[in-house]
Amino acid sequence: MVKKKFILNADDFGLSQAHNQAVLEGYINGFLTSASLCANGVAYENAVHDILPDCPNLGIAAHLNIMEGKPLTHCPMLTNIDGDFNSGYLYLISNSKKEKFLTQIENEFRAQIEKIIKDVKIDHLDSHVHTHAIPEIFKITCKLAKEYGIKYVRTQFEDLYFIPKLSKHLNFSYPLNLVKIALLQSFTRINRKVLKEYGLKTNDYLIGVGYTGMMDSDAISYGLEGFDEDCVIEALIHPCKYSDATENHHTKEFLITQDMKLKDTIIRLGFDFTNYKCLD
Repeated sequence: MVKKKFILNADDFGLSQAHNQAVLEGYINGFLTSASLCANGVAYENAVHDILPDCPNLGIAAHLNIMEGKPLTHCPMLTNIDGDFNSGYLYLISNSKKEKFLTQIENEFRAQIEKIIKDVKIDHLDSHVHTHAIPEIFKITCKLAKEYGIKYVRTQFEDLYFIPKLSKHLNFSYPLNLVKIALLQSFTRINRKVLKEYGLKTNDYLIGVGYTGMMDSDAISYGLEGFDEDCVIEALIHPCKYSDATENHHTKEFLITQDMKLKDTIIRLGFDFTNYKCLD
């Protein structure tokens, strides 16, 4: 019997109270199965002490973050004069062969992992804005995963697919997202070899790159069509549930977790809901 596994993961858990509330309601009232926790998020304590006790079966990643907020370590090559992360993706790529640069990243990643494991068990590693996908940084991530007994590291191989709605493809971000897909596919081909070297596991496919900023139920359902083989597919979203009437793409992504018609579609397509801690 074909075993198709689906993980719905909320990135940016701990970045704000709105992100945290979305995780809570997505888990309790919806079908959110996993969340990625930012150790340096301003709402980290709220996430750990107020949200997670009510989400006992939620899978948790360390959402390694060197793109936003304050670091936990001294890493001047990654921060501005105010001590905030300010590195762009191209800057990270262009400096990813420098030993001192990589040492600062490793120290920061290690500090973030160690902070989280004091509060909750981590079942996989991923990162804010996919920075850990950069091959030299991915090696560091795998090294730390092995050291801390974390079996899974997210990879970002997304099959190109199309939603038959013109508005999706007229969006200004869509061409850039196609470039992201190509880049992350190439990185994943390299990084899967590193995973084997460290004896680590990963998801087979990812959904959430091609329609970044435009994620909705259609992006999930169309992304899951056509998979007949055994596979683990992770869909990443960035949901928020605000205390006021704010509406943006984050609130649309929260609605994904509440869409029971989508849940039925995912089941009809033959997928079982899971998270990394429940995988073999």
